[in-house]
Amino acid sequence: MKDLPTDAAIGIFDSGLGGLTVASAIADALPEEHLIYLGDTARVPYGTRSPSTVIRYACRNIAFLKRQGVKIVVVACNTVSAQGLDGLTADGGLACIGVIKPGAQAAIEASTGAGIAVLGTPATIRSNAYETAIKHVDPTRLVVQLSCPLFVPLVEEGWLTHSVTYAVAREYLSPLCGRDIDTIILGCTHYPIMESVIQSVI
Repeated sequence: MKDLPTDAAIGIFDSGLGGLTVASAIADALPEEHLIYLGDTARVPYGTRSPSTVIRYACRNIAFLKRQGVKIVVVACNTVSAQGLDGLTADGGLACIGVIKPGAQAAIEASTGAGIAVLGTPATIRSNAYETAIKHVDPTRLVVQLSCPLFVPLVEEGWLTHSVTYAVAREYLSPLCGRDIDTIILGCTHYPIMESVIQSVI
């Protein structure tokens, strides 16, 4: 990294357009930085694929961003971050930053001490990455994880106000009814685009 020019871009990738929520946050926080965003819309969604397939896609995305001369890669995809970043560092020491630990830490800080719900893709939920990260900080914290696989295609389809979207959200979120939950992690970069739907259903 030390041999790259200081004005080299930050690379960001996700399985589709959802990672633009992360890119927007980075642009707001670091307005002086150049960004290159890769949305792998040809292979969305990642969250229903096997870990080996997800890692293969991620390595290809990182290789593409490296060819663009980026100085660091932000893995905006929760599914990729949940599979572990150790094997994703590109040749030449290009650092990769994931979203699981920062997301878990932000949830703990936002919480008043009640339970934390995690909404994620099947792969992210199966990995238990968020629960592990939360319990590393607070072993006694209640964590409720919910797989919401249809949220990604609904966002990609642009069905943000469709009655089907609300029906799916009600079905997915019903296990939270009556639970002592005060914070919800939107554990996929597509999910913040559905925030108003999720809030309405909750």
